Amino acid sequence: MRIDLHTHSSVSDGTDDPTTLVRHAAASGLDVVALTDHDTAEGWSEAAAAAAEVGITLVRGMEISTALGHASVHLLGYLPDPTYPPLATALDKILDGRNSRVPGICARLQALGFDVTAEDVRRRAIDAAATGRPHVADVMVAAGMVASRDEAFERFLNPGRPAYVDRYAVPLHEAISLVAASGGVSVLAHPWGRGRAVVLPEARLSELRDAGLVGIEVDHQDHPPAARDALRAIARNLDLVVTGSSDHHGTGKTDHDLGCNTTAPEEYARLLDLAAESARASGRPAPGVLA
Repeated sequence: MRIDLHTHSSVSDGTDDPTTLVRHAAASGLDVVALTDHDTAEGWSEAAAAAAEVGITLVRGMEISTALGHASVHLLGYLPDPTYPPLATALDKILDGRNSRVPGICARLQALGFDVTAEDVRRRAIDAAATGRPHVADVMVAAGMVASRDEAFERFLNPGRPAYVDRYAVPLHEAISLVAASGGVSVLAHPWGRGRAVVLPEARLSELRDAGLVGIEVDHQDHPPAARDALRAIARNLDLVVTGSSDHHGTGKTDHDLGCNTTAPEEYARLLDLAAESARASGRPAPGVLA
């Protein structure tokens, strides 16, 4: 069984609509795929219809933008009830922050001599619920200002770069609690990617487990082999679920092909068992896995 638990569609910053993404997942030989768009469940219904059509198991999830102190941390929430009012309110606030910073980014790019407007970005994002830096990067690529999203981020859009604008993110411990209260379970996305090993050492991961975290994404393209080995050992020590995923964004991210990293079936089964426990404890009508 091949299981990929972290993908993005055009509802956030992927380039394939949910139907195309799910069809590609099935064609890539995946048996299970999770749709985890940034801060939204808007693509779930379309993905579910496509999954039923092609005969692949769909896990409904989302990647929530959180903050731990001054550090940005991404949290994968699996099978939460997105209508749970406190979670829905938090997601709306995050999306407002994503969308409202686009004019600020464009103003900084214009000051640098790049003719990028918020209207250009909105047109490029089409119907995305979560508009942000990847769509700005896509406008720059289309206009020949940069060669790729990677270049746009590295030169202009990453923290510390000249066009970066900060935005709201829900505190990490609060996000973990919200996912649990909504009947879902939480897994840290690429916890040691982009220099975050110092932010999330074993002692901090232990605190987060005690706060309700159930797993860590170990096998990810941002983690070299040594980091994966260390994280796997930490997961054993803390009895955390180990996941592996592509973090696929279509053509929006290079070297993140569907199924390039996968989750072991026994770890997937543990994750679903914990999600079922969370749903029972919360009393929420959390969405089941669509098999």
